[in-house]
Amino acid sequence: MARRATPRLAGLLPLLAAGALCGAPALAPDAAAAAGIDRRAYMHGIGAAAGPAGQTYVFFSSSGLPPRGPGRDRNWTHDIYVAAWAPGQRALGEPRVLFARKEAQEPVSVAQAADGRIMLTFEDGWNTARSVSQRYLVYGADLQPRRAGVRDVRSGGHSGHVAAVGNRFVVFYSDDWVDGGGVDDLGTGNGVYLKTYDSAGKLLRSADVARDARQWWPLLAASDNEVLLAWQEYVPDRTYARLKTAVYRPGDAAPRAVQVLDERLAYYTYGVAYVPALGRFLVVGTGDDGKGFAHLLDTAGRVAASLPCMPASVREAGIAVIGDKAFTPARDGRLLHLALSADAVRLAGSQPSPIPWTIQGSLGLAHSAASLHWISLTPAGLREADFDLAAATPPSPADLCR
Repeated sequence: MARRATPRLAGLLPLLAAGALCGAPALAPDAAAAAGIDRRAYMHGIGAAAGPAGQTYVFFSSSGLPPRGPGRDRNWTHDIYVAAWAPGQRALGEPRVLFARKEAQEPVSVAQAADGRIMLTFEDGWNTARSVSQRYLVYGADLQPRRAGVRDVRSGGHSGHVAAVGNRFVVFYSDDWVDGGGVDDLGTGNGVYLKTYDSAGKLLRSADVARDARQWWPLLAASDNEVLLAWQEYVPDRTYARLKTAVYRPGDAAPRAVQVLDERLAYYTYGVAYVPALGRFLVVGTGDDGKGFAHLLDTAGRVAASLPCMPASVREAGIAVIGDKAFTPARDGRLLHLALSADAVRLAGSQPSPIPWTIQGSLGLAHSAASLHWISLTPAGLREADFDLAAATPPSPADLCR
């Protein structure tokens, strides 16, 4: 999305600092950070889908390579890139631009249908009547477009993410903006909504989750038959949010099992994943007290197990699932190992990361059951590392805080 220094656009995600004056050259990452510029102006959003011959396509939004940050007019300038990876590779192949227009296309979110087609969804400030639009593209597994041109999910929509249930894509997005409150008093979204598409990108159904309400930053993860929805709800006069979840089956008129999963969430600091080996959804987050937590939910949306206290997680970090184990970054620079069963979740250990964790997005890809490749977006560009999962150390008493 294009970020301009107006109250409406500044509210959509944290404001660019006054240090990036209109007409001034883009700042280097270190200088930009010192000036208070949002690091997501460099890179923001990452996802993956299966490609041919055992490859994985990794998609990410970036303001060039290396990232150049905001433009002279302070607008964000991300394009969508793709690179190939296969188990055994120590780094991604050479990235290339997949989709580019004026303004910014970010943060990209990715899903793949059972027939191999891939949907990308993202905010876009280009050629829209309402500041931004949530948009989507559909590609084949060969990365050839399967529907002509980019299309709107919703003009004025933002913060959208996508998951696939069989041959249907579900896009979960926010709409509109309410000034005031939220992070740095920049405001909140004004509702969360769903749209379901077939694998060719044809709209099948729309559904309201929270209409015209101060609820936003929608995330989702898909099982074979449903998606778990997670989003945050504004709490008046407080600096924390409520974390809400619901289950949605494509084709239903509305989601079900809506609940408040956590009453005092640190804004934006949560993630969701599906664990196929257990038939459970995993939600990882951090409370406003700085303590992390994890919950396992069944496919009906019921809480099956909880870990109420663990090291704080990282905003917009990925969750990698290998069998009955899950891995996610911790704010203190470690990779956390979670051991899961149908009715239990525990912190099994951790290991230090040689690469930085940031709020721009990250993604874990399995080499094998014992080795994980992690890709992190940073202001200086992609950072990648391999983790020998056998090298984890057990949790300390401080990790198991109460």
